[in-house]
This record gives sequence, C-alpha cells and structure tokens, in this order.
Amino acid sequence: MNRMFLWVDDPGGNVEHVAEHGLTPDEVESAFDDIETETTSRSTGRPAIFGRTFKGDTIFVAYDLETDTEGNEFVYVRTAYITED
Repeated sequence: MNRMFLWVDDPGGNVEHVAEHGLTPDEVESAFDDIETETTSRSTGRPAIFGRTFKGDTIFVAYDLETDTEGNEFVYVRTAYITED
C-alpha cells in the first residue's frame, strides 16, 4: 500500500520527536511496509503499529490518519521508538 506521510521538520515537529528516539522518517516509514501487529496506543488511543524497519529494528509507531483539503489521506506520526525484543 502506498501511504503518504506528513513530516514536520520545524522545532517541536515529528521529525525532531522521532530523532529523539534515534529514528529517521525513512526508518519509521519502512516499518509500515513490514507491519507485525496493528494495535492501539494504550496511552492515547491512537492507531499504532509494531513494525520492522529496513535496519531490522522492531519499532512502535503511534499515528493519526489525517485528510487534506483535497481528500488525500496521510499518516502523521506522533511518536515512534525502538522496542525491546
């Protein structure tokens, strides 16, 4: 499935947030190509996944599905971090 992602590179944006957890947007996006489990975040109720990155790390990603003014749906990653296997 071809997903569109929204990455905000401004201070405090989601690029900075995932970088704080040692991840890049490319790594996070790659986990959506190798989803192990679809779930819901216990803390926020947002949709979430456990997926494997192209580097082989299993990560947790909580996100929102947003729709732009033209009706295109995209993934806005709220948080992502490497899980302990």
